Amino acid sequence: MKKLPQVPAYLFLKNSIQILKNPLPFHHRNFEKLGDTFQLNLGFGNHVVFSRDQDLAILALQKQQKDFVKSPIQTKDLVKYVGKGLLTVEGEEWKTQRKLLQPTFYKKNIYQLLDLMQSAIQKEIKRIQPNSTLDVFPIFNDLAFKVVAKSLFSDAIADSQIKRLQFITEEAQKMLVKELRQPYKKWWFIWSGELKKKLLLTKEALHIIEGIIEQRRNKSQQNEDLLDMLLHSTYEDGSSMTHEKLLDEILILFIAGHETTSNALTFCCQLIARHPEVQQKIIHEVDKNKGESLLDKLKNSPYITAVIEESMRLYPPVYFIDRVNTKKLHFKDFEIPKNTSLLFSLYEMHRKEEFWENALDFNPNRFLDGKNHSAYYFPFGAGPRKCIGNNFAMYEIILVMHDLFEHFEAEHTATPIEILPLISLKPKNAHLRFTSR
Repeated sequence: MKKLPQVPAYLFLKNSIQILKNPLPFHHRNFEKLGDTFQLNLGFGNHVVFSRDQDLAILALQKQQKDFVKSPIQTKDLVKYVGKGLLTVEGEEWKTQRKLLQPTFYKKNIYQLLDLMQSAIQKEIKRIQPNSTLDVFPIFNDLAFKVVAKSLFSDAIADSQIKRLQFITEEAQKMLVKELRQPYKKWWFIWSGELKKKLLLTKEALHIIEGIIEQRRNKSQQNEDLLDMLLHSTYEDGSSMTHEKLLDEILILFIAGHETTSNALTFCCQLIARHPEVQQKIIHEVDKNKGESLLDKLKNSPYITAVIEESMRLYPPVYFIDRVNTKKLHFKDFEIPKNTSLLFSLYEMHRKEEFWENALDFNPNRFLDGKNHSAYYFPFGAGPRKCIGNNFAMYEIILVMHDLFEHFEAEHTATPIEILPLISLKPKNAHLRFTSR
């Protein structure tokens, strides 16, 4: 067995400023030079294995998923900001929570939320001023956050509370990125009080959510929203979630439920604006479904769905998946020691020429030919820990596409599509111009 190709620590430190801003070019150079799997040495005996090998990803996420756990990035670092919920727990605790929460996200239950989602979408789309160039990410970011908020709490949450929760979640993400990309400054984050300030913000978010839950518990009227579903969910023994667990799960839903959706929406619209032929097919499908029920719109939007899938191929909102192997791993010609941190680059996997002809081209037809891409396409992860809210996110984006292109056509500016890789893959300077139809 061979050792993995190595990237020495001095190269990591030499490129630390660039990595802080955008690590993807650095990783891409290493993939091109060293192959689909390599070890990045971080110094002081620490290292991470990066891989764009789809077979290794399937092994870790599906075939031998019991031999892999999430890395401390999620089970320790992220916990400080979102608590111990489905996203961050492991083992039997995760199995118990997944079994409890899964029914909440069945399609039939999400269908009950469509009207709440649509009302939030329509309100935000009205903010778009025709015939003016604007950065669409803030609009879609607000939209996605409000869709989650209204789906969770109906009208029990005020706009001021939504705005504050949104601010807190974004501040927490920025702080976590600093911690992960500048581990050598950990002492400074603690000594300066910066970390403490961000953790106090998380406590404030939990206090806001706690107040809304308390109001709901004191009301006899039932609301058909996610909070009601969560309050009435029970474990196999008939017990309900503890108050603390409910708070953590809701906070995670806020963060995970809006972040990836707003990113996907923005990248999708930027790509559509750059491909007029795609936009016209979308408009045709939107016009064909005009007047139909929300559920029928979802069922009768194959082209819009393909456009979203292709957009997430090129710009996957979750662009890395982390795991740690609990057993020594023999993979192909390499030996990977036990307890190695592995980072799977979905961004690189989704752009491999061996699977995608003209991989860098935007071509929604890839997802209309009936071909199964599941062995190398992971926009929502894979295996038992696949994103529990994947249907919620897809339905939301499809409804946005219908409402947006029923009223507007999009034009792109001369700037290229820019990215800002943080915890998720975020867009940057997403300037578009909309004209009324």
